[in-house]
This record gives sequence, C-alpha cells and structure tokens, in this order.
Amino acid sequence: MTSRPTPSPRVLENRRWLRDLALAVALTVVIATVGTGAAREALDRGPELGRVLDVAAERAPQEEGPAEGPLEWVPAVGGRQEPTVIPQGHRFDVVIESGRVMDPATGFDHVANVGIDDGAVVAITEEEIRGRKRIDSSDRVVAPGFIDILSYEPNQYGVWYKIGDGVTANLGMHGLNSEADDFFRTYEGRSPAHFGGAWDHAYVRGILMDIGVGEAATKDQIQQLKARAEQGLKDGWMGIDFELEYAPGTSYEEVVAIARLAKRYNVPVFFHGRYSDMQEPGTNIDTLNEIIDTARDTGAPVHVEHINSTGGTFSMKRSLKLLERARAEGLDVTACTYPYNFWATSLASERFADGWQERFQIDYGDLAIPGTGERLTAQTFATYKAQGKIAAAFAIPEDDIRGSLESDFVMIGSDGILESRENNNHPRSAGTFARVLGRYVREERLISLMGALSKMTIQPARRLQAQAPAMRTKGRLQVGADADITIFDPATVKDKATLQHPNRYSEGIDWVLVMGTVVKSPGRFFRSRNPGLAVKGEFSNL
Repeated sequence: MTSRPTPSPRVLENRRWLRDLALAVALTVVIATVGTGAAREALDRGPELGRVLDVAAERAPQEEGPAEGPLEWVPAVGGRQEPTVIPQGHRFDVVIESGRVMDPATGFDHVANVGIDDGAVVAITEEEIRGRKRIDSSDRVVAPGFIDILSYEPNQYGVWYKIGDGVTANLGMHGLNSEADDFFRTYEGRSPAHFGGAWDHAYVRGILMDIGVGEAATKDQIQQLKARAEQGLKDGWMGIDFELEYAPGTSYEEVVAIARLAKRYNVPVFFHGRYSDMQEPGTNIDTLNEIIDTARDTGAPVHVEHINSTGGTFSMKRSLKLLERARAEGLDVTACTYPYNFWATSLASERFADGWQERFQIDYGDLAIPGTGERLTAQTFATYKAQGKIAAAFAIPEDDIRGSLESDFVMIGSDGILESRENNNHPRSAGTFARVLGRYVREERLISLMGALSKMTIQPARRLQAQAPAMRTKGRLQVGADADITIFDPATVKDKATLQHPNRYSEGIDWVLVMGTVVKSPGRFFRSRNPGLAVKGEFSNL
C-alpha cells in the first residue's frame, strides 16, 4: 500500500492561511448579525476561532471599527503578497498607479496599484484605489528604495545625488569619522534619506587615539579600542569597520579582539582588506583568508567591502570561490561591489605607497583627478599628493566587475558620496545604482532586473537587520513595509556622472519616496523635505 506524501511546508502554510481566512469570514458574519459580545461567547466552541478573532482585533483600526470592503490582493505571479483589506471609500495618503511592482524579497512581479498611509505600504492591489496624491507609474518599475550599504556621512550636498540615484537609505558601513551621538544629532531631521553606519576602527585608532598607521597597538590600547567600540554600538552604530590597508600596523590579535565584540552584539564586521592586488608579499588571497579566519575564529558575520577593488582585483574568480567555500562551511560571509573599472582614493593614502605602479599594473597616465579629468604625470602626482587630492586609478579589469556582479552574495555599495562643489570624488558617488540598471541589466543583460534589485534592496537590509530593527521593514515592497520606494524607467535609466563631472544626476529615476514623502519627482527635488530617519543598532535584548 502506498502512503500519501507529506504536504510541503508551503502547502501546509497555504492551508492554514485559507482555514484562518474562512474562520475570519465566519466570525465577521457572526459579529454583523448578533454582535461582538455574542461572537465572543461563541469562542468557547473552539480555540482556533479565538485565535483568529484575537489576531483580527489586534489588526483592526480601533477608531473606525472593523474594516468594511473587499478583500484585495495581487495574484501570485512571480511571488505571493498577503491579502489586503481595503475599507470601502478609503482614500490613501499616496497611491502609485499602474506600475510594475517588484519585490525581490518574495519575487513578486506584477502590474498593480500601491496604497500608502502614514509612511507605510498598506495595500497592493489590481483594483482601482483612491489617494490624496496620485502617481502614474505606467511603464515604470516600482521598487523598494535602494539601500547604499557602503556610503559615508549624508552631507547636504552629496545626499541629494544619492536621492537622484534612487537611494533612500544612505548607510556609512565603511565607517564614519564621528562619535555616534554626534553623528545622529547632526543629521536628525536634516536628511532626505535614512542614515546610520558603522564604528570606524581606523578613525578611532588613528585620529582619536593617535596610534600610527604602521604601529602595532599595545594590549592596553586594544582594550581601549574594544571599550570605545562597545560604547559606539550601544550609541547606535550597526557594525564594526576595519580599513586594514590604511592602518597596516593593525595586528590580527587586534582584529579578533574587536570582532569577538561584534559576535557578542550580533553585528557584522566590514572589512576594507589589508591587500588589494596579487603581487607578493601580501595578496588578495591573503586578504580574504584573514577575513574568513576572523569569521571562523570569532563567529562574527563578516563583509568584504568593494571586492572589485580590494580582495578581487586581478583574481575575481579565485577570490569568489574562496568566499563560496567559506559560505559552504557555514560562515556568514557577504561582499559588495560598484560597477566601475577605476577606483579612487587620496594620493596621500597608504594605497599610493612606494611600489603602487607594480602592484596595480598602472602608471601615472592611468591616474586622473575627479572633477577635472586631468591625467597625471610624475610631477603633477607629487603636487597633488602634497595637496591630499583624490585620484582615480584605472586599475580594475572589466571581467572582475562582471564577475562580482554575477555572484549571488555580492550586493551593491557605492563607496562614495560627494562632499563639496569642488567634486573631487569618484562618479560612483552619484551614479552607482543607475549604472547597474542601465549598463549591466538593460544593455549587457549580465544580470536580471530582479537580481539587480535584490542586490540593492533586500540583501543589504538582511545583512543589517539582526540588531537594527528599522531594516526589517526596508528593502521590501510589501504590505507593512516602510514606504521607501524608487520608481524608474527601465528603458532609459542610466548614470550620467563622469570623472570630469561627478556631480551629474542619474537619468530615468523619476520618483523617490522616503516614508511615503516624495523627495524627488521627474525633474524636481524637494530640498526642504527631510523625512530620513536614524537607523540604529538596538541591543536592549543583550
């Protein structure tokens, strides 16, 4: 005799959902005919009825009583969305109409209308809905707002270029040169995008504690660094950032001591690795092995920053395989990349220490000054190095960019923000996200649109949400999610920022909403609106 197969978890969940829906409908009938009191008296007949009514009571709008109206939801095409009860005659704060709604968290991909109230998504439906503000998104993609996981302070100049690139959360996980209290106080109520970041080891070590970049910390100094890191986490930082290439005196003992703290607080450790090339001694492989060893020896989650320029340049296939093996081992390892074949940093930094030409396989003519595009010579290199200018280096093979973008666990992070009208910075500061969508999705078809959106939204949200509760409702376009939404034209979206002009806004990003507030519409920025909120680590449960 053949036994019946055990239903899958998805089938069982669907059955439970349908059963609960039927029970809720039955209770609605009871309440409508004999009143709530009689319905509660009937609860003794079955505990399931009680559970359903309790849930319904928790979710019902208390002032208005039970919601009346049709049960609406978008069919499960490419992913499931939960049913939405829409009260008849309800007028939403904002309605986004007729767009291609894409939610990488569920795979949902369907033309629908989105209703927004009080800064949250409260309805996704095929039915016509009314709103105080209506946005026609016909022929547009309606996506979760992009999360830049590798940015810097959201200064009032640079943050608007992030908005222009579709970014709704500007997170300085490359480390922020500030104490947490000062940072959050500075930007509270003053940013159109959400803001937060990581404790910056290099800043505290070098600037606040005056430990030389090539100097090893003493045991007492390591304890001081741990104490400062712990205070920073308690004050709201969402992780720890190491920049080992810029502080080469940092010992592995120092890294592990602080990473153990990250494990205790369940926050990720972000690494700008120790080496950025394949020339011995010290290669990309050594960089990644140190990061993987940190995860293995401490249990902390780890993240490789800009793997295209640090840890994967000239070795991307091998580097990704190394990280894939670590993930297969069960280690919590992720990475990010940006879509340009040149990196940029200060000419006065350790990256331009003696021997840089051999390490990066470039010469003076492969360097250019962002903001002017001027190519360098030995003489101008020395001049601009003394001035601390940022230079771009054409030192990233295109195959390495493509390889990093194709990897499932590599997300998008710009590693930049414009800081002044001099614009001496990388164009990634203004064009990273549109460049991925325009060049690598539409033109080259290297990755799918849904795959690209995943790297920009749900993946960074999940990387940070363990101890940053605000991230649990970001990076998603679902009922109950924050109304951080980017609406773009997939046929025209592209980056416009260049080395000569890093301060050019991306094209094709039509609308940007942060907590339901429009901060960008076609051809216009609403610079007096600052709905961005602090995104903090919260550790009350530890």
